[in-house]
Amino acid sequence: MKRGAIADDFTGATDLAGNWQTTGLRTSVILGVPESTDAEALAGADAIVVALKSRSIPAADAVEQSLASARFLLEAGCEQLYDKFASTFDSTPQGNIGPIADALLELTGAPRAVIVPSFPDNGRTVYQGHLFVGSEPLDESPMRDHPLNPMRDSSVIRSLGSQSEHAVGLVPLQVVHQGPEAVRRALDRCAADGERLVVVDAVGNEDLVTIARATAQDRLVTGGSGLALGAPSSGGPAPQVAPVPGRRVVLSGSASEATRRQVTFAREHLPHQRLDLRQLREDPSAEVCRLVTWVREQWAADPQTPVLLYSVGDRADLEHGRALGGEVSAEVEQAMARLATELSEAGATQFMVAGGETSGAALEALGVRRLDVGQRISPGVSWLTGRTAAGREHNFVLKSGNFGPEDLFVRSWELLA
Repeated sequence: MKRGAIADDFTGATDLAGNWQTTGLRTSVILGVPESTDAEALAGADAIVVALKSRSIPAADAVEQSLASARFLLEAGCEQLYDKFASTFDSTPQGNIGPIADALLELTGAPRAVIVPSFPDNGRTVYQGHLFVGSEPLDESPMRDHPLNPMRDSSVIRSLGSQSEHAVGLVPLQVVHQGPEAVRRALDRCAADGERLVVVDAVGNEDLVTIARATAQDRLVTGGSGLALGAPSSGGPAPQVAPVPGRRVVLSGSASEATRRQVTFAREHLPHQRLDLRQLREDPSAEVCRLVTWVREQWAADPQTPVLLYSVGDRADLEHGRALGGEVSAEVEQAMARLATELSEAGATQFMVAGGETSGAALEALGVRRLDVGQRISPGVSWLTGRTAAGREHNFVLKSGNFGPEDLFVRSWELLA
């Protein structure tokens, strides 16, 4: 196995895997901390990504899960370990990005590791150590008011410095533009100065290629999934997955701005229902039953058209959810997980799931342990194939809330044909 990675959520894992897939690497995803029986997933794979749900859990738990996953990959012969976090650096001032990176540095014995959040294809860039979302600094973007990890500082150096035990360095864009050798020398100087974690600027894919070449022999790299685009091509075609015949459904539990636009577009083209959040709180079983019954009716009338179930479609829905307070996000995740299992039993075989937490909840409920990666839909979004605990094969799209074009829920099915 050439490459192994640990991702801090399920959508991030498939995002990274899809980027490796475009370079011709046969890539699989293991969901959850690997077990000895997961070794069979390595057969024939050039790359393995371990998908965890460690982004917002206590730092000690996140470190423990990451170390266990890293040991599995290293023992399997992984030549380079990739610590994947969100391209918007989602974290609290205490972690979990810094503590995980610190632990992996010690495990691998690496003298230093790059920190590369940039993913220019999705508008994430770093300049002078500051992270931008499109043209906005991170702390002025919608991430400023993220419900779990509000990001109030665009400086990756400061954010990471508050989390890590190590000094944090910077390789600026001017050095990156001088080529891989210049970047490597700058990284070595940082390590010599005690800066074991080094933020590297990147504003275009060509910068990611430069960084990837500079770190090709490094034992550990960290960043968003964009750095994977710099990996050298294997020379072969990107593998594809075959469609699994059956019904189609979109489960959207994300409240992000990009997903709200996708839901708005899809409502003009697909049968749709919004989760009644108040009813969900009062009687979750009744609300899930209502939605499953409605979906069955839609499939009976038109078996080929996807149906859309969503929690937030516009700002009014978002404010309504906030007004309810409490554990509304967890309640939506639980409902989406139940919908996934009941709709799978009812004949759904092709699922699009929006939102990292929703994706994790849905696949855990279905008992999926491994995903094979197929055709890319858009930057960070690919078709996948996995088998449920009940033995049913399904196609999946697991979409980060902020990723994908406006027509994602409507047009992407064509790529699976």
